[in-house]
Amino acid sequence: MDAIHIKVHRKRSVENEAFYVVMGVKEDKTRDVLGIFNRPTESATGWKEMFLALQERGVINIGLLVADGLKYLEDALAAVFPKTAMQKCVTHLKRNMLNRVRHGDKMQLADDLREVFRTGDRYYTPEKGWKAWQELCAKWGKDYRSIKKMGNDPFYRYYFTYLKYHRRIQAMIYTTNWIERLNRDFRRVLRMRGAMPNEESVIVLMAKTAMDKTAYRRALPGIDRDKELFPEEELNFLDLLHN
Repeated sequence: MDAIHIKVHRKRSVENEAFYVVMGVKEDKTRDVLGIFNRPTESATGWKEMFLALQERGVINIGLLVADGLKYLEDALAAVFPKTAMQKCVTHLKRNMLNRVRHGDKMQLADDLREVFRTGDRYYTPEKGWKAWQELCAKWGKDYRSIKKMGNDPFYRYYFTYLKYHRRIQAMIYTTNWIERLNRDFRRVLRMRGAMPNEESVIVLMAKTAMDKTAYRRALPGIDRDKELFPEEELNFLDLLHN
């Protein structure tokens, strides 16, 4: 889940409003945009309504939700899909961290963050990642108070959920990059039209753009390596008869 901000006419004024996009990797390993929701302001009620709308349309189970650090999202998710794990977007966190330090410190901090949020290492567990995060915050917190406070905040544990999954798919699931690439397509289409007359017109254009993405009809290679997210299909009754 991620958001794009679009200028929309409302009550004789034009303001930026958030349009949240929910993309799913389905059981057949293809991707699909499941919903586009307009929420001018963030709230726990708004996120819960979004999840309930997906549930009413037939979503039974979500194995993992990857999203930016949206306020109240984890509470809303737990209320509707309580068994769903959450991964906060590491790319967004890195950008936020780099904006907290001087220009001359950015390169060193980027290197440290790359080491903390490593992928593909079978021996690197969520607890090891959390310990490395605390050490990073202690190191940089000597010069930047805002970073020091982040070291023991349990909220940041959501950024290490990806380490519970198969090492070969970790780089696929620890950011919202898939949706961010789609957002660039949305911006290109919407930029030509300036401010949109209403939220319905925005959703129609975004939906058309998403449905035209032929790449989403191809199965993601290797995503099913993780058997927790993609368990082996059980033989059904007809399979048993044929065998």
